[in-house]
Amino acid sequence: MKNRYTVKQLSIFLDNRRGRLLEVTQALEEKNINIRALAMAESAEFGILRLVVNKPEKAGTLLTEGGFTVKEQDVFAVEVEDVPGEFCNVVRILAEQGINIDYTYAFIGSSNKAVLIFRVADSMFDRALSALREGGIKLVDPLFFYD
Repeated sequence: MKNRYTVKQLSIFLDNRRGRLLEVTQALEEKNINIRALAMAESAEFGILRLVVNKPEKAGTLLTEGGFTVKEQDVFAVEVEDVPGEFCNVVRILAEQGINIDYTYAFIGSSNKAVLIFRVADSMFDRALSALREGGIKLVDPLFFYD
């Protein structure tokens, strides 16, 4: 998937044991790789750390060589006002187009704008972006995340 608004996300599978997250973050720190957004989900046996970093190719190689299982995925980001209902508006636009959201996470960006990151099926990626643009939602340029 390659679209002008494609953001590369790394999903790192971590066995659920003490110090594993520290190993990832230290490896990135040592190579001057900045984490720009993250989300973590866990179960009893493992966790999935989702990262958007400033140097995704370098980070993916570094972590893979360090023994981590890493999967690169395409996501996109939108920017909305940080007020009640804005997230709902984005979700509504996607739902009205029959687009299922695999997962999402968010952070506060510059000027008190909320930046929402979404993963949808590859087959729905372009359709999702078109629907959001038509709905007046600002898509975030991937250069926002990268050096």
